[in-house]
Amino acid sequence: MIKLYNTLTEKKEEFIPINPNEVKMYVCGVTVYDYCHIGHARSAVIFDVIRRYFKYKNYKITFVKNFTDIDDKIIKRSKELNIPWHKLAAKFIEEHNRDMDELNVERPDIAPKATEYIDDMINICRILLEKGFAYEVDGNIYFRVKKFKEYGKLSHRKLKDMLAGARIEVDERKEFALDFALWKKSKEDEPSFPSPWGDGRPGWHIECTAMGAKLLGLPFDIHGGGKDLIFPHHENEIAQTEASFDKPLANYWLHNGFVNINKEKMSKSLGNFFLIRDITKEFSPEVLRLYLISSHYRKPLDFTFEYLLNYEKIVERFYLLLRKIEDFKPSKKASQDNVSLNEIFLDFNKDFDNAMDDDFNTPIALVATNELIKNINKLTDQKLNPQTFSSLKEKFYDAVKKINNILGIFYKQPEEWFDENLSIDKERLYKLINERNEARKQKNYALADKIRDELLNYGINLHDTPDGTKYTSRKIHKFIEK
Repeated sequence: MIKLYNTLTEKKEEFIPINPNEVKMYVCGVTVYDYCHIGHARSAVIFDVIRRYFKYKNYKITFVKNFTDIDDKIIKRSKELNIPWHKLAAKFIEEHNRDMDELNVERPDIAPKATEYIDDMINICRILLEKGFAYEVDGNIYFRVKKFKEYGKLSHRKLKDMLAGARIEVDERKEFALDFALWKKSKEDEPSFPSPWGDGRPGWHIECTAMGAKLLGLPFDIHGGGKDLIFPHHENEIAQTEASFDKPLANYWLHNGFVNINKEKMSKSLGNFFLIRDITKEFSPEVLRLYLISSHYRKPLDFTFEYLLNYEKIVERFYLLLRKIEDFKPSKKASQDNVSLNEIFLDFNKDFDNAMDDDFNTPIALVATNELIKNINKLTDQKLNPQTFSSLKEKFYDAVKKINNILGIFYKQPEEWFDENLSIDKERLYKLINERNEARKQKNYALADKIRDELLNYGINLHDTPDGTKYTSRKIHKFIEK
């Protein structure tokens, strides 16, 4: 049984889907005017893990994540770069997808663009005007917040406390300060779409209502996004949806915490952000992904390079174990001990699933994962007979497949991991390994040791095995954190 924390009710609830064994989930995507930073990455990875876990639990899931491809920020940036707004949006959709692919984030089942649903947005505006929930001023359509009596039920705030809220547009033409734009009249040099009220473009909030309703139907099961979207974005989505369709938008509302730098939310507007692609130049995307799920999704996550270095060691430890298992030689003389082996994997599966069932508690699932790695490391330090080792290997690979399928980590072969972290050219590495092997054959141990020490300076350890010389590598980072 999956329990999740519902922002709407402020408590953990048993997840009961609208249709048995089916999940319909909508997550707010990015506004595509720039490259993605690791705050975007956290939301993407978190909801990717949640989606993966529903799949693991045999739910049929429809996952929708949108692109906002028309917005004030896009228009401003297109003017700065002298690029047509639609080409700018297309470029950064492509760059977003590249970043997500690198982080092993599965593509959504549907990735709608706001501009594809303009007619649906216009229709919602028309309904709200007819019902008196909206009003027109000079070609602009505003939502009448005071008419919607339950406004504030998601953010759990009263109207008087919201007036200082973020992203509220100041406009003297509005009846009330919290009234928000459903449709904006376009200026002469701005992109526009025809409407009954003149050329214009949609407001930010109505985009997700139109896409969610059209693609998933109302209500759908889960609506997700970052905590910064609770108010006003998601609050406004609820108001305009319920006012127009007389139905709830979603039954469960999930929100992830921020990535913080010096205890401030990471964001482009504050200028305190790291792009995903800048981090993945220094660290494997797998390390960044592990870091992003190391804290419970609802809690803030503090960013430091020291943390990434620690998680890099954790990933390295796994691939060292995987290589150790691949190179392991069982002994026919060893005693058989399948009982403790079964217990190790039973405990892992129980602890892992219990953690994920409890509001997708990835840090506790990672504790279970680390405990499994530690126990298998201990077992493979011993002599194991062929039958016991065969059982261990099969069960361990099954566990790794499960971890990969749900958490999206540990999906490489050891060689891929160590090659990814090489700080020298691979051709040069093999040349030095061959020179060392030749030196050892000639009993020139001084030269062999010199080559080994040279490679150590690049973070490369050599391991002489009956199957030949193998290597492990640890990335030499080009920065010192200040």
